[in-house]
Amino acid sequence: MPNAFLTFLYSGLCPKAPGTAGSLLAVILGAGIIHYISMETLVLLTILFTLMGVKHINAYEANSGNHDDSRIVIDEVVGVWIALILSSGTILQIVLSFVFFRLFDIWKPSLIGKIDQNVKGGWGVIGDDMLAGLVAGICSAATFQFFGYVQNTLLN
Repeated sequence: MPNAFLTFLYSGLCPKAPGTAGSLLAVILGAGIIHYISMETLVLLTILFTLMGVKHINAYEANSGNHDDSRIVIDEVVGVWIALILSSGTILQIVLSFVFFRLFDIWKPSLIGKIDQNVKGGWGVIGDDMLAGLVAGICSAATFQFFGYVQNTLLN
């Protein structure tokens, strides 16, 4: 069974939608880290969790023979934190980051899906979520900017 780190405090053991459960917990903790500590801390934790995640996923897969176990959600944590790092100024941006991340993580369009299907081991498990987080953060920031522009244009 994956440990507390790989299941992100056991949120990955949720019987329905473990990836969403892990992502939701990660958004709450990530937003708290940004608000109460600093963005830099979240960046450093994201790097640390990525490197530790790859190592622990590789060890888990070697021992279990199971690639990308749905209970392992540390990859979702890394991905959603990347989205928050790119776009987390307001509650709306945090929600948009979460929604876009889950959309891209589940849908896996283009390169996200190719990484998921073709890259083995820990980097394969985490890599698609990293890219989904990058795209989600950009989409969240762009959406927020677009609606801010529209609002400013209409009010002026």
